[in-house]
Amino acid sequence: MAAIIILAGIHPDKAFDYFLENATAFAFLAVLVCTYRVMPFSELSYALILVYLSIHEWGAHYKYSDVPLGEWLKPLLHTNRNMYDRVAHFSFGLMISYPIQEVFTRKVGVKSRWRYVLPVEAILSFSAIYEIMEAGAAMVLTPERGEEFVGMQGDMWDSQEDMLMAGIGAVVAMILLAALRHRRALKEAKAVAELVESAR
Repeated sequence: MAAIIILAGIHPDKAFDYFLENATAFAFLAVLVCTYRVMPFSELSYALILVYLSIHEWGAHYKYSDVPLGEWLKPLLHTNRNMYDRVAHFSFGLMISYPIQEVFTRKVGVKSRWRYVLPVEAILSFSAIYEIMEAGAAMVLTPERGEEFVGMQGDMWDSQEDMLMAGIGAVVAMILLAALRHRRALKEAKAVAELVESAR
């Protein structure tokens, strides 16, 4: 992650915007480091966090409204808007909901179907908090800087749509996870039944 941050920090589009975009990412990494002994995550969770933060770093390097991938997507999506921020918010829900589920299951002890609901609610909550913080920062900055940081690109529903994409990403992740666990449970039950049958 340190290597990715260093690479993303080499000649960003705007250094001020790069550090502003990374304020929450650096705080998140600091929390992960400080809580490592108390709450170490699985290797899968750390890999998912790495992938999401890499997506974020690419957005921070170019400014979310100018990322090349978003420019390439314009003709495919028939839009004049750079949609990379939507990709990043969807990725946040898709990648971070599993580590959040680990916290609920291992530290809080949630074992029922709520372990699939609570991560989605947490993702929506974190998304709303981020959008509120982003709006607060935009109010402090000059109008031009605020528009660049928020990356609305003329869309008055940008915050709501970003939160929706994060929520959809989390729902997709939880549905996939539930389906995989159900499939594994069926295989294990079948294997046990075959062992019992062979023992007879």
